[in-house]
Amino acid sequence: MSHSDLLMKTEMAMPRTLKQACEVQSNGLHDKNDIPGMPLPVLKAAGIDLMDHWKEGLTAPGQVSNLLALRDPSLHRLSADSIGALCTLSAIADSTAVRKSAPVIAQAAESTATPQIRNVATAGGNLFQRPRCWYYRAHQFDCLKKGGHMCFAVEGENRYHAVFGNGPCHIVHPSNLANALSVCQAEVLVVSSAQGTEEPRRVPMHQLFCLPEDRLKSEHTLGPDEIAVGISYRAAPHSAHYEVREKQSFDWPLVMASVALDMRDDGRTIAAARVCAGGVAPIPWRMPQVERALAGINVKDTQRVRQACDLAIRGAQPMSNNAYKLRILPVAVSRAVRLAVG
Repeated sequence: MSHSDLLMKTEMAMPRTLKQACEVQSNGLHDKNDIPGMPLPVLKAAGIDLMDHWKEGLTAPGQVSNLLALRDPSLHRLSADSIGALCTLSAIADSTAVRKSAPVIAQAAESTATPQIRNVATAGGNLFQRPRCWYYRAHQFDCLKKGGHMCFAVEGENRYHAVFGNGPCHIVHPSNLANALSVCQAEVLVVSSAQGTEEPRRVPMHQLFCLPEDRLKSEHTLGPDEIAVGISYRAAPHSAHYEVREKQSFDWPLVMASVALDMRDDGRTIAAARVCAGGVAPIPWRMPQVERALAGINVKDTQRVRQACDLAIRGAQPMSNNAYKLRILPVAVSRAVRLAVG
């Protein structure tokens, strides 16, 4: 059966409530599906990443569950400590409440893609988009993540691949928002058919994503019948997000850094720091060595701040074409720190 034939057999589910959406997932998992290449079911919000997979011939789902049909206002709600999963990136970037409470989150949303994409792309979609590795995205390559036997980046073109994580798959996590939420100690709210929808399960950000060595074919730890419905986060008024790109128009960042600082009463000394790097590892990469070094530093002491940020590359294992990331990562972290303290 050709890929176009599989596409013609895709069904669209339009659940109106979270309970119905969970039932669609649960029923789809138990359906007998004897058509190769048509896993059941797939969740869709704006569907940007799903359409990319479809066009490349990477997937042909038997059923798509359209989450935009849900009539639950909480999925679109924005506040100083929570974000609905269906909130658009534009809404997050433009939210005064978010920008005052946690500037890092608004800045990360604002830096994503283009205005046209931000107007439709959702918070949930940004967190759970698939890797942008060109070997994964090209149907000609049967790579590890697609069930193959090798990561072609190891001996191939790896300019944009990971310098942390130690493989065996060397993708970088594509979400801007995930890094910012990590330093805001965020939790993702999850519902499923098994638990119902009354009290969502809370998954801390550091438990949401997994390394390839733990789960090769998926980047997150949620079950196939679980649906992310929202995000709760803690205020981080002294926070910032900084990206380094090859060009400032729409482009994937080479590296990015999200920083949240707790300041002492004098307003100049860092009491505690949370630092997360992106574009360098298969998951949002927390940097405890930098966090410990920043604690107790007066932000006016630029030399000590720079020395602390230089620790960002500790433990890195660059590949043949991406050692340049080790030069720009400390710069990104340092600039994020400077932005966080104004």
